[in-house]
Amino acid sequence: MESTATISESPDTFSSFDPNTMRTTKPGLKRLILTFSILISFFLGLPFLLKSVEIYRAPLPFHEMDSIESTHLSFPCKFQVMLLGLDYATETSSKLGFSIQESMKKLTGTSSVCGSCSENYTVSITIDSSETLDDSVKNDHVFDELLKGKLEGSGNVYSVVVVSSDEEIRAVVGRFRHAWIIGRVSEVDLAGMIAEILVKIFVNGGKDDGAIHGEFMPVGADGRVVLSFSLLNANPEHWIYDWDFKNVDEMFLTPLVKALYPIANVSVESQVLYHTPKSYFSYWDDKLESYIFNTKDLPFFVNSNEWHLDTSISAGGRSKILHFVVYVPSADECPLLLQLPNGETSGTNGFISPVIHFALFLIQACYMCIIVLKMPNDFPFRSWYSADVGRCYYMESSKLFERFRKSFQTYNFPSALCLHILKQDLKNIFEVFMGQFRQLFGLKSDSIFMGLSGSYKLLTSESGFADWELDLLSRQHTCFNLGSCATTLGSLSRLVQSLPRMIIMDEIGKEVKFSLEAAKLAHENASLGIYEASAGVSSSFTQAFGLSSRQARVLAEDAFYHPSIMSVSYYSFEHCFAVYSPFFLPVAVHVLLAAVRELRRYKRERAKYLAWKAKANVAAQVQQS
Repeated sequence: MESTATISESPDTFSSFDPNTMRTTKPGLKRLILTFSILISFFLGLPFLLKSVEIYRAPLPFHEMDSIESTHLSFPCKFQVMLLGLDYATETSSKLGFSIQESMKKLTGTSSVCGSCSENYTVSITIDSSETLDDSVKNDHVFDELLKGKLEGSGNVYSVVVVSSDEEIRAVVGRFRHAWIIGRVSEVDLAGMIAEILVKIFVNGGKDDGAIHGEFMPVGADGRVVLSFSLLNANPEHWIYDWDFKNVDEMFLTPLVKALYPIANVSVESQVLYHTPKSYFSYWDDKLESYIFNTKDLPFFVNSNEWHLDTSISAGGRSKILHFVVYVPSADECPLLLQLPNGETSGTNGFISPVIHFALFLIQACYMCIIVLKMPNDFPFRSWYSADVGRCYYMESSKLFERFRKSFQTYNFPSALCLHILKQDLKNIFEVFMGQFRQLFGLKSDSIFMGLSGSYKLLTSESGFADWELDLLSRQHTCFNLGSCATTLGSLSRLVQSLPRMIIMDEIGKEVKFSLEAAKLAHENASLGIYEASAGVSSSFTQAFGLSSRQARVLAEDAFYHPSIMSVSYYSFEHCFAVYSPFFLPVAVHVLLAAVRELRRYKRERAKYLAWKAKANVAAQVQQS
């Protein structure tokens, strides 16, 4: 109830009372309290509204994610030179060591290439004049094994053994982490040869600069690579080729997979396809007596409509698949040769496409092996092979082979003509594949390296990669993985900070954390020189180095491509306001305006009451006086 004034009004007061500017009673607070209660309820509900549209963001170490891009990766290298068979003085060995380091500085230059040792290396000189060598030095493979046993306890040290001999000067790089120079070489030339072996071969892998050009190696982001081997029969009506892939896997691929384990998880699969003609026809060359296919026509060779190569179920996610194809042409285009731009035929009769990781080998001798399954009595060639049914025969003459094939078609044998690629031919084919595979990794397959100080013979390993080549791949693989990890985490950091309403799940935070820890571990192992990647080695150091950098890259990309990041909740706060304002803004504006109007009304009515009260007080004072 409204209160009333207790001041007595005189007749003069009522005579001067203006109802527009005065009132005799106090204004009520009920309307004001009710209006502001509704307004306050809106303000109290605002935090609940903001909480309902809140985006969850796990905390990320933005400083570490940004700083990892500027971290320099350094690989220390240890080199040693062993002088055998000569009585070198201490001063001479010190002078030789100084000359070697000066020559190495000239070869390395001032630019620092990721994956190389740069200036972080040491060279030691060892003299052993009492060491005597037998005739094993003349056999490179035997001497290579001998040096392996002698230097086995030296660890990840690259060694160059200088053997004083009256033989012709020659330099050989072994399959492990050592090389040797035989003969009498002057001090200046010896320093140049040793420096060239250490820098150009052991550090750069035979490349000019040892740099990584583009994406390094045909390895997927998850560290997996699938080798898919396909045998394509162009026309099975002419002949059907088959191969003993199990034997190939045991002889060639198993050592390869084992050697590359610290770098990539390699899996192998094979298939034989039929009715796989090529997209472009070749032409006959009378001079070469073969069908010719030019390199300019290579883009039209692969028939994507008929060649169903992508049948792998193991190459999922971000894994990469490498297709190695053996193409058997039909009898209408046999033999088939690949002609180079200079007019000569290819020595390997194969080509490679790095864009799609595709390597192909053409069988140029289409009269390789025949397995006789069953022969009738009147078969023309029965007198030749009457006692050897089921045996594989090698046909040296294409004309003889053609007569044999036509006889098979004439008699319409139940099991038709079956051709089997011989073991030696398979070995030749997979040697070509190994060269193409090394080329995809950026390595050369030359048996001789031509340097500034001479030529160096390079021994080949059964696994396809020497130990020093695996070390090179391990360093570059780690360098590329950590660089990719740093770039991905840096991009993720900038992206998250630029979008305040991006959802960041706890899983993303854990992946970023583990990626940073793996990258840190790889950096520490690299600074300690732990990059052993030799075949058959599976120590904890190898896994910690090669696998930690791979894990850092995989986790970084898993965090960047997390499905929750692709959510549609990337809207800004302005967008959120535009979505919810049609529901709450009209009512909120009316409530706010009502509160403002009610507050103004209360102030106005209270001013009227105060004006009347002041006038009444003045009138009372006058009346009393």
